[in-house]
Amino acid sequence: MEPDDKQLVEGARRGDAAAFRQLVTRHQRRAYAVALGMVHDPDDARDVCQEAFLKVHKNIGTFEGDAQFFTWLYRIVANLCIDHLRKKRGHQVEFDEALAHDDPDEGGIAPHRTGFDPARALSDKELRKEILAALDKLSPAHRTVLVMREVEGLSYQEMADTMKCSIGTIMSRLFHARKKMQQMLIAYRKAATPAA
Repeated sequence: MEPDDKQLVEGARRGDAAAFRQLVTRHQRRAYAVALGMVHDPDDARDVCQEAFLKVHKNIGTFEGDAQFFTWLYRIVANLCIDHLRKKRGHQVEFDEALAHDDPDEGGIAPHRTGFDPARALSDKELRKEILAALDKLSPAHRTVLVMREVEGLSYQEMADTMKCSIGTIMSRLFHARKKMQQMLIAYRKAATPAA
C-alpha cells in the first residue's frame, strides 16, 4: 500500500530523499496546473513550480500537519505566482497558442474530429483569448480565488485554509472576481459585435 502524504512528509523531514521525490511526483502536475492557470505561461509556470518545491524542501520541517500537504504547497505556489505577476505588472502576458487547442499533440491544420467546425474553433479561440486577457486585468487576489475555484475545484474551506482568511472573505473575493470578469467579457463582446 502506498504511503499517504503525512507519512511521506515525515520521511522527508527525516531526510528521506525518496519520500520527498514521491511527494514531488504526486503533486507536481497539479501544482503546475495551478501555476499555469495564474501566470498563463508554461515556462514561467515551470519556474514557479521549481521554486515552490525548493521552498517546500527547505521548509519541510516547519510544515504543520494540521493542514493537508497540498494546501500548504498550493499556498506556496499561489504566493510565488502573485509575486511573479507583481514583478511583471505593466507587461501583458502573451497568449499561448498551445492553450487554444484541445489536443496540442494532434497534427495538421484542423483536428481530425467528426463535426469539426472551423468557425466555432476560431470563436472558441477568441473567447479563450478574451478570458485570459480579462484574467490578466484582475488583481492577484481575485485571479487566485477564480483559479482555485473554477480551475482546481477547491472547496471554500480549502481556499480559506490556503489563503489564510475566512470563508466569508473567500466568498466575497469570488463574487467580485466573477462580477468583474462578466463585465469585462460583456465589454469585449460589445466591442467585437459590428454595429448594424
